Amino acid sequence: MSFFKPLIQRRTYLETFDLLLDLAVGTLWFTVFTTLISTGAGLLITLVGLPILTATLYLARAAAHAERARVSSFLGLAIERPTYRQPRGTGVWHRLTAPFRDPTTWKELFYVWLVQPILGVVNFTVAVTAWAVPLWAVTLPVYAIHGKGSAPEIWSGRTLDTWHEVLPVAIGGILVLPLAPWVIRGFAAADRRAARWGLSPSKLATLRETQARSVDIAMSDRRQIERDLHDGAQQRLLSLGMDLGMALEKFETDPEAARGLVGDAHAELQRAMAELRNLARGIHPAVLTDRGLDAALSALAARSTVPVHLDVRLADRPPASVEATAYFIVAEALTNAARYANAKSVHVHVRDVDDRLKIEVTDDGVGGAEQRPGGGLAGLADRASSVEGSLRISSPEGGPTVVAAELPCA
Repeated sequence: MSFFKPLIQRRTYLETFDLLLDLAVGTLWFTVFTTLISTGAGLLITLVGLPILTATLYLARAAAHAERARVSSFLGLAIERPTYRQPRGTGVWHRLTAPFRDPTTWKELFYVWLVQPILGVVNFTVAVTAWAVPLWAVTLPVYAIHGKGSAPEIWSGRTLDTWHEVLPVAIGGILVLPLAPWVIRGFAAADRRAARWGLSPSKLATLRETQARSVDIAMSDRRQIERDLHDGAQQRLLSLGMDLGMALEKFETDPEAARGLVGDAHAELQRAMAELRNLARGIHPAVLTDRGLDAALSALAARSTVPVHLDVRLADRPPASVEATAYFIVAEALTNAARYANAKSVHVHVRDVDDRLKIEVTDDGVGGAEQRPGGGLAGLADRASSVEGSLRISSPEGGPTVVAAELPCA
């Protein structure tokens, strides 16, 4: 029965409509962009050509955005909207030439101007044929048995006008009809792959953006370390030095007071060492280096103020950069669950599947978490993207909150 199920599924007819719509949309984009590009290129010797070509590239961005919306609505594929390169300056020349330096814009133009129109012709032809042929065969008895004048004519001048000729065709149509949705799904899948390639951010642009965010993360971490050292361990070490200096002065005149100052200095040294250990753990925990992600997450769960159910199953140890990223994602998620979500319990699942490390942290808190620029969750997304991974957050009001990350291990 699963073979026939697509005949009654909404998805089949949404994909069919999308494939039929491809021809109209592709014809529109091909006509518009061919006209604009030829006009702009022909007028480049004047002052008008460059603004026309610039407007063409901006229109390509808008067309790509419309295509992303169409693919999402009919094919169920959500494609990330790219971040375009900004002009290098505020002058008119910089604004006119900015789109020409953006590889994502060129890829979008190529897709909507050439790739999508070609796909439109193929997809429209396939969609019409896939449905028209079996439906024609199934309905043939309705209009064929009315005499030779109205009977359909096949090759070599013959007509189908008798029951023994019509019924085999109708039966064949009934047998072939369930194949139509599968043909539609196959070409819709190809359409998705083409759209993902043509409408996704350029790899070069993504890498540049990731590098910029990685530098920002490193600078932010460095400033945080400087603040922690200045406000914590540095102050304790300064106090320790003063106590030892005072004790040195009193050794000859007041040994008991000097002994007390040395005792205070020893206690202060222990506190400074504890702060330095905590700071080092925040930078890169030693247990993560020595014993791996499972042990590091176990230590993290043991220190959590919220009960944590930890389930880690790893066949091999991930690369060091992936281990560190996974550790900090779980650490931040546990901190948020305790500090903001008022969670009563947290479940952490870590798996390695097909050269990818999959992390899922679920809490039963109040929900409502979202990525905000400069926030902790946005920082986690940047950490994940810095190793070419991804981060997804689901946190409806009332909970639960699910932080899911996928990091490449190959």
